[in-house]
Amino acid sequence: EEQLKVARETQPYHAEKFGYDNVEFHLGLIEKLDDIESLKDGSVDIIISNCVINLCPDKEAVLKSCHRLLKPGGELYFSDVYASRRVPEELQKDEVLWGECLSGALYWNDFQNMAKRCGFKDPRLVEDAPITVENKKIQERMEAMGHKNLEFYSATYRLFQLDCLEPHCEDYGQAVIYKGTIPRFESGWALDDHHYMEKGKVFPVCGNTYNMLKETRFAQHFDFIGDFSTHYGIFDGCGTSMPFKSSQENGGVSTKGGGGCC
Repeated sequence: EEQLKVARETQPYHAEKFGYDNVEFHLGLIEKLDDIESLKDGSVDIIISNCVINLCPDKEAVLKSCHRLLKPGGELYFSDVYASRRVPEELQKDEVLWGECLSGALYWNDFQNMAKRCGFKDPRLVEDAPITVENKKIQERMEAMGHKNLEFYSATYRLFQLDCLEPHCEDYGQAVIYKGTIPRFESGWALDDHHYMEKGKVFPVCGNTYNMLKETRFAQHFDFIGDFSTHYGIFDGCGTSMPFKSSQENGGVSTKGGGGCC
């Protein structure tokens, strides 16, 4: 409530500075969005979160609520912390590690399966970076518990509310052409970590990517080639291995870099 008080007190200043007065602040629990009466099912275009969901005990409830609140074609765009394996219960109960946004991290594959159960059929990784534990006391704490090899990643995901998405990337011979009309991304734009589309260039896509662009707010920025009349099999390069490119790198980077998280 104290944070909301400060936010509301400074709201007129920001409205005048940026020219918009369309912000509302509500007090509630992210796991219980049903309790906020002004939030109606299918009413939200985009939900943005930064390093909050990993601190929630019931993460599945959060994702289910977000899916319910989003309009068809809406998006949950968020950064958070993920683990290379399931975080042991003894670490989950460690208050210091929990406060550092580490012990609440989901194992990346559990997260993807959870997202799919909640209706987000094809989670898309936007960017990621390894998190190095630079606090010596925390390092020693984890080593003493026998979890020296547990790795953490800061990652940003897009989750779309689209019932038409398939479990895997299927090939229908489709392609898109980016118009270069998204502000600040005139020369090219990235949907995720493996779909960077240059302006004016024909870019082959799977059926899911086609729908993520055609059935969302991005449609006006693309020309679309093809349909779903002919299926050519699985789209080349559609895999199920650990998605974080940074997991292949040695040395890691500072927690300040990449992923937009914490």
